[in-house]
Amino acid sequence: MAAGYQDIFLEQGTTFFTQITLDGSNGVPFNLANYTVKSQARKSYYSVNPTINFDAIVYDANNGIIQLSASSAVTANVPAGKLVYDVVIATGNTATRVLEGQIFVSPSATHS
Repeated sequence: MAAGYQDIFLEQGTTFFTQITLDGSNGVPFNLANYTVKSQARKSYYSVNPTINFDAIVYDANNGIIQLSASSAVTANVPAGKLVYDVVIATGNTATRVLEGQIFVSPSATHS
């Protein structure tokens, strides 16, 4: 499965939430039973440390739905600008990148 591409918009200091649906090659949802998911964003692909580790879960295995989220406390510390991210699913010894793209982080004027 080749990784898809999708840009994401994240507002600094707000709760972030998105769901991603994976389709199998035959047009039916990809079954994510027995898969784990991981997602990170970095300033560049070559950055040593991630800027953000998303809370990434298999939300609905039978319908191929993955959920990424981050609390407002986490996004408050993400610098405004562009990041790169990807989403990787794994089962056993096999890991597959299923999605990648850029994250556009808009700054917040409201601070607590």
